[in-house]
Amino acid sequence: MSWVFLFLAGLLEVVWATAMKESQGFTRAVPTAITLAALAGSMGLLAIAMRSLPLGTAYMVWTGIGAIGAFAAGVWFLGEALTLQRVVAALLIVAGIVTMKLSH
Repeated sequence: MSWVFLFLAGLLEVVWATAMKESQGFTRAVPTAITLAALAGSMGLLAIAMRSLPLGTAYMVWTGIGAIGAFAAGVWFLGEALTLQRVVAALLIVAGIVTMKLSH
């Protein structure tokens, strides 16, 4: 169950990071509220997952999901550039996450 909580925490990290971008420096109320709620949920689920997962594994997977998800959200929803270098960097992050998961 810890891995489910960790995955959900990672998804909420994508939500809060995307909403933070849309908040325009916390000047827009709705994206700011979404940022704060998703951040609290993400941290809470991460804390629950860390009850039984090692710190390094949990934190790396959480930030990895957030990084890859934020990259994808930026490309798909915000019109950010999709370049070969950025894709390779994202694949390296995925490789690190998979390697960390397999080492558990």
